[in-house]
Amino acid sequence: MKVIEITGKSVDDAIKNALSELNVTEDKIEVEVIDEGNKGLFKIIGVKPAKIRVTVKRDYIYEAKVFLRDVLDAMGVKAEIRIKEDNDIISINLTGPNMGVIIGYRGETLDALQYLISLVVNKGHDIEYKRVILDTENYRTKRQETLKRLAEKTAYKVKKNGKSFKLEPMNPYERRIIHSALQDNPFVKTHSEGEEPYRRVVVDLKKD
Repeated sequence: MKVIEITGKSVDDAIKNALSELNVTEDKIEVEVIDEGNKGLFKIIGVKPAKIRVTVKRDYIYEAKVFLRDVLDAMGVKAEIRIKEDNDIISINLTGPNMGVIIGYRGETLDALQYLISLVVNKGHDIEYKRVILDTENYRTKRQETLKRLAEKTAYKVKKNGKSFKLEPMNPYERRIIHSALQDNPFVKTHSEGEEPYRRVVVDLKKD
């Protein structure tokens, strides 16, 4: 982060000088007043300029975009990157001709990229934690619906056969979808077992 000390006739004037020198808007800086200055007597005697220390905030959105662009270029993937932030959630959407490569097998590549971007955004812990969601071709929503259907089918099978059923290994996000889908089911219950990355959801019949 860039830090400068600068003066002005007043604190406001010093801020304007800093914005001009740094070529940024006021929302991109943090200001520490070192000396409020003194207008002096009749604005002539004892005049003392205001002095401030200005820190340019880290642009984590820009850093995330540059990182992702570098990764996509290395993979030989052409894609448009759209990023928006709302309530500490950074949503990144990719559009392009070959997004299957980005999604990978059951979203594994997409999840890995999402994790790496989250590390870039939240490095240094100098900002409030930001949740990163990376998506393309509406994959997240489609996968969520697929998992909900799987949860209901599995619950029906467990109820019908009276035997517990283990689902395939899933990442934490996907396991939460299964747990959430069946948490109010009157006939079955769920829990997870195993170690990452082979941890899986088990659907079991509720005991009377």
